[in-house]
Amino acid sequence: MKKTHIAILGAGPTGLEAALAAVDFGFPFTLYEASSGVAGHVRSWGHVRLFSPWSFDISERMRRHLETAGHPVPEAKPDCPTGDELIERVLDPLAALPYVEPHLRTGTRVVEIGREGLLKHEEIGSGRRGASRFRLLLEDESGESIEHADVVLDCTGTYGNPNTLGDGGIAAPGERALADGIRRHIPDFLGEPEVWAGKTVLLVGAGHSAQTAATDLSDLAERYPGTRVLWALRRSQPEWAVDPDDPLPERARLVAEAEQLADGSSEFIETLKGVVVDSLARRSGKIEVTLRHQDGTLTRIAVDWVLSLTGSVGDHSIYRQLQVHECYATAGPMKLSAALLGSTTEDCLDQESHGVDNLVNPELNFFILGVKSYGRNAAFLMRVGWQQVEEVFELLAAAATNPSKSPA
Repeated sequence: MKKTHIAILGAGPTGLEAALAAVDFGFPFTLYEASSGVAGHVRSWGHVRLFSPWSFDISERMRRHLETAGHPVPEAKPDCPTGDELIERVLDPLAALPYVEPHLRTGTRVVEIGREGLLKHEEIGSGRRGASRFRLLLEDESGESIEHADVVLDCTGTYGNPNTLGDGGIAAPGERALADGIRRHIPDFLGEPEVWAGKTVLLVGAGHSAQTAATDLSDLAERYPGTRVLWALRRSQPEWAVDPDDPLPERARLVAEAEQLADGSSEFIETLKGVVVDSLARRSGKIEVTLRHQDGTLTRIAVDWVLSLTGSVGDHSIYRQLQVHECYATAGPMKLSAALLGSTTEDCLDQESHGVDNLVNPELNFFILGVKSYGRNAAFLMRVGWQQVEEVFELLAAAATNPSKSPA
């Protein structure tokens, strides 16, 4: 009997965990990664240090496979790795394992997924739809092609799909035309001082990414005179949630330092609270940004760079032709989003998987796993993605031996 073939989209921490689980459970698989190397999203912030120590950053399955292969595994020390260190010591070695590497397709983007012979609105809830194989449109350096799979695990994450700058979550007028002057990921400021030193930078956002950028920009400005930072915050009274008893000391340190910066602790950072980006335009070699205050008044500033760190959300266009039930508020899978919205905690450390039933979609054998499954909910922790992987593969294994247990 032909074995179920699994397509795993994204070779980050969740996708690589899924590849190892496919090996453990005996499923053939193909692992697709759009970047030239595994964990492309992690590489884009590789210079940034995680909040979590090594013990949080390696699953038991990863550890077992590395140890079996004779590869040194980082000890469970309290120090936190950078993204580059996580790739070098864990993710790259896992991708190079002889039972993973032949099935890994880097530089290959999954553009769209459909069902062979069916449109989105056809065979709603019927067994015929589940019997039709998935059809994947791929794009790589040689062009476009089609491949097929029986199961699809979307582990593509959210970092590659950042939110826009404008009020209401839509692009501000002029934003799209000025893409070359807007950065949407945390730059390595000290690694490229020629780009940032002596410049005026508008930083937009209040989350951990923006907080990291604010502290890094403050350090840069102290080293390079003339560097100026304007930090735009949407709320007039930001809630920083500083917890002196935070079990993640790096997170506690960052939040506390960011709060101080927002309150004026650095002469190089001017905070503009209660403003949104109204429009952008190019003027005399500068970017003129119009900020709108809560009372409707406008302020115009001229900057060299705009650093937009306003969060990100998964790319939902990939499965536009599938029957996926999404939450109207968070854009995550509906069942899981409802469970998360009903949860009494928002701290990532308190999160556990909410069970495989909440991962099942109307589209049979299509699963969204990892941080993308949380939609706009920021309380995701990597171990949740690994738990999701285990639960889904247990479900698939049960269905392989007893078709009556197939997910519905």
